[in-house]
Amino acid sequence: MQCSRLPQAALNQMIEGAKILEADSYGAKVYLLQDGNIMKLFRRKRLFSSALLRPYSKRFIDNAAQLEHLGIPTLKVLAFYRLDKPGMTAVLYSPLPGETLRQIAEKNGFDWKDNLPKLIELIRRLHAAGIYFRSLHLGNIVVTPQNQWGLIDIADMRFFKAPLSKKLAQRNLQHFVRYIQRENLTDKFPVDALQESFLPA
Repeated sequence: MQCSRLPQAALNQMIEGAKILEADSYGAKVYLLQDGNIMKLFRRKRLFSSALLRPYSKRFIDNAAQLEHLGIPTLKVLAFYRLDKPGMTAVLYSPLPGETLRQIAEKNGFDWKDNLPKLIELIRRLHAAGIYFRSLHLGNIVVTPQNQWGLIDIADMRFFKAPLSKKLAQRNLQHFVRYIQRENLTDKFPVDALQESFLPA
């Protein structure tokens, strides 16, 4: 996808009336626009980094294309922009319809006994496809209206030509477990059952 220049005035017009979904010390990072699409801003944090050669925004776009190629539901990229501020780019995309697994798990009547097998199936599918998703967690897994399980917030992802090694798969699983612990969800989420399902037979 070609990168086109988006002047500050045009950006301001696009984000007018938008809802800020995510921000950091530099300001807003993710906007929900009034038309339902999302504008995600990317800042190069260091003067010299690998992002000079391949910005995170380009990785985000490439990852979306790779996931689509593999048949894994994800967001749809609409446009790629270079902003006026040095080192800043932006991606406009339509979100993946549905609710995050985190949102669904907080509803009354939710039972992990019914949903854990689907989560395990998704993780196994990613590992078998050679996908190392460092940011894999309940907030980045979306269940679509068609009951398909897909992924969002996909910049922090690597694709290997072969299935993940056991070591790399376990490391990826530990990122997920640390998220559960950090969010104080260990009393609600069956961590032991998840980990046992990935033990060698």
